Amino acid sequence: MAKRILIAQCALVGLGILALFVREYPGLVREIRMWRMASFRRGTTRQSVSATVSDTSKGRDTG
Repeated sequence: MAKRILIAQCALVGLGILALFVREYPGLVREIRMWRMASFRRGTTRQSVSATVSDTSKGRDTG
């Protein structure tokens, strides 16, 4: 009997976590897109800085 109750409790906790994840998923996707647009990844920021410097030295307006 105790084993059945424990399994039922684990199932309810698992469903609760799954429901929370499903509810918050659109917000997580939105946050990831904002981080990508802001270019917080190391490689992207270094490339964009070097591209901006080379473009401005050639007289191109990047801003």
